[in-house]
Amino acid sequence: MISSARVAGAEPRRFRVAFANLNEEPGTRIDGLGFTGADIRRSFELASRGLPVEMIYYDNGGDADKALGNAKDAISSKVDLLIEYNSDARANDEIGRQLKTAGIPVLAINHPVPGAPLYAADNVGAGRIAGQALGKFAKENWPDQTLLAAILGDVSDPSAAVTARIQGITEGLRQELPDLSPVRLDSAGHSVRAGGVLSKFLPAQTRRKILVATLDDASALAAKSAVETAGRTSDCVIVSQGADRSIHGGASEKKEIDPANRGSIVLGSVAYYFDRYGYEILPIALRMLRGEPVPPQTSTKHVMISAKNVFLEYPPHDMN
Repeated sequence: MISSARVAGAEPRRFRVAFANLNEEPGTRIDGLGFTGADIRRSFELASRGLPVEMIYYDNGGDADKALGNAKDAISSKVDLLIEYNSDARANDEIGRQLKTAGIPVLAINHPVPGAPLYAADNVGAGRIAGQALGKFAKENWPDQTLLAAILGDVSDPSAAVTARIQGITEGLRQELPDLSPVRLDSAGHSVRAGGVLSKFLPAQTRRKILVATLDDASALAAKSAVETAGRTSDCVIVSQGADRSIHGGASEKKEIDPANRGSIVLGSVAYYFDRYGYEILPIALRMLRGEPVPPQTSTKHVMISAKNVFLEYPPHDMN
């Protein structure tokens, strides 16, 4: 690999950093949200520019054996640090053991590697933000109405991330509305089905105001269409998880969350910033490489993205 340093000693030491991504298979959603592995890798490619690092990229392909093979290759390539994004706990145990034996530090993403600092989404906290937002809206706008809450999406997903988001949504709702327990509407992970499930649910909920917490942005958009088709836009509000590009868009794309669309029944979406992981994680890696202390866990700072702040969090850089 050719270093961009042209003159020896002209720049600080450059580190060889490997990033083993969770899964870059096209169309595969990461941790139940609308982001792809390509989104995450691109954030590292952009964030590494100007830093004293030479990046090596691996795709774990969502496969434990492949993740182990990638870790072995990183060791043989004599990298200075491995950033590991792999969901298989047993493979992570072995990866941690092998890298420790090789004297190579590891920084884990979202799934722990023994002995390694962890950068992770706060799934309970993100869910709680959504639940609180729905509860506060209901108290301010529907104080004397009969309320019903629903969690819509792949609610049968047994993964720790989805389970934690559901827990957080429930806790957030009960903080604002202690007597309200959300029902669960299962889309089995298909956003189109989410709209159909809600369409079947709405007719039985007459004379009720409905608070909908979706587990991803695609489900939120499908839910919005179902509500509009049913003629229930005055009875429903939606808060989502993820804040991916499908809901905040670019300059030439349809934007559900937009300052010009303040009347939308989609109140907002809780950001996870998967598309900025490189910018958050590489500085931690550099501190590790320089021998500086880092906390055992760093959590994503989750923010509710709404029409009020969307251009602050996701500026429309592609606008003229």
